[in-house]
Amino acid sequence: MKTTRRQNLLAAVLVCAVAFTTTVAQAADPLPSWKDGAAKKYIVDFVAKVTKPGSPDFVPPAERIATFDNDGTLWAEQPMYFQAFFVFDRIKALAPQHPEWKKKELFASVLKGDVKKD
Repeated sequence: MKTTRRQNLLAAVLVCAVAFTTTVAQAADPLPSWKDGAAKKYIVDFVAKVTKPGSPDFVPPAERIATFDNDGTLWAEQPMYFQAFFVFDRIKALAPQHPEWKKKELFASVLKGDVKKD
């Protein structure tokens, strides 16, 4: 599957539009997918006090650190990681140049569409 510059540009514009729309939508509620409760309130209050200049708990932007684990915070993991979809797509795109892949696993399963989640 070949992509053109126009397709890549269109994809980039769509990603930016979605990111902008999401940012605007989240302005009213910084954690819209969270249920209201003690954990959400604690996090929102914590962020407010450490980002408010003049607060005794203020942390300058240069000293702020964020950490994430691989729980879907940065990318989707269900039904499968995006990286896996990308790899499978590339295998299918390159398969015509590698006929031996039809007999070699993991390639053979991907080419048959037999990719099970374990």
